[in-house]
Amino acid sequence: MVVFARRKKFWPIYLGDILGTSVLVGVSLLLAFLAGFVPANWMLGFLGFIPIGLGIWGFINPEDDDDVDEQVGQRANIIIEVALITIATCGADNIGIYVPFFAAMKTGAIIVTLIVFFIMMTLFCWLASNLGRLSGMTKFLEQYGQPLTSILYLLIGLYVLWDAGTIQRFLG
Repeated sequence: MVVFARRKKFWPIYLGDILGTSVLVGVSLLLAFLAGFVPANWMLGFLGFIPIGLGIWGFINPEDDDDVDEQVGQRANIIIEVALITIATCGADNIGIYVPFFAAMKTGAIIVTLIVFFIMMTLFCWLASNLGRLSGMTKFLEQYGQPLTSILYLLIGLYVLWDAGTIQRFLG
């Protein structure tokens, strides 16, 4: 959101974000496909420990995104710059979230999820572009964004463990 607030043009940042995220989704889909060769579905639930670990790590080691935000726009090709920053700063987190999520889905559900995902990403970029200009929103996200993200990662990890049947397998 802060990136949008510092730049007047929406489209180059949006296209860079789409490009970077598409690379991450593609890698995640490949890894999820490979995880599909695991013999029992409940075993895939162990992938849920990746986002749980990322959530715990976020509480222990909160990140400072100011350096990344300041780098955007210092080079000529903003689309490539935003794509590379998206991959570099979100790569491990996103792959850690997407792989277990996609691995537990069937092909039809993945297609629907990707369509909804890119529609929502467009909406979120538009909202970020508009809300990023509000100083109160930027301050709120700078203060609470990291803990909220960590909580979301923990919930996604628990969902993956539950949905794959891993928790039920060991508790009952």
